[in-house]
Amino acid sequence: MSRTKQRESIVISMYIQSVGGEVDSSHFDDTVKYIVNQVTPYLPIIDRIIAHNLENWTIDRLNYMDLAIIRYATYEMKYTKTPAEVIIDEAIELTKKYTNLDDGKAKSFNNKLLDTIYKYLST
Repeated sequence: MSRTKQRESIVISMYIQSVGGEVDSSHFDDTVKYIVNQVTPYLPIIDRIIAHNLENWTIDRLNYMDLAIIRYATYEMKYTKTPAEVIIDEAIELTKKYTNLDDGKAKSFNNKLLDTIYKYLST
């Protein structure tokens, strides 16, 4: 499985969990399940980082899929050595695939937020 496809599977699994659904583990490989289990304990910290960096918006106003995308991207920026440019680019591709409504607003919003989070984490 490519890293891009793995990232997408992780975000989908996190989305399902965030809406209270049961994740059918047969749809995800062991690596995806392992990573989601690694991310979950950090969600309170990740959510504080996201909330701190939102401007004129609150975290509870984010739709669940965007929240899953931003949460995983934030986790990767904070806890992995993956270059931020790669993380943000792949997060924006997921945004375009799942939440952009042909007006580019979701893509722009998520891009700006992730860039702000990256700068915040870099200081």
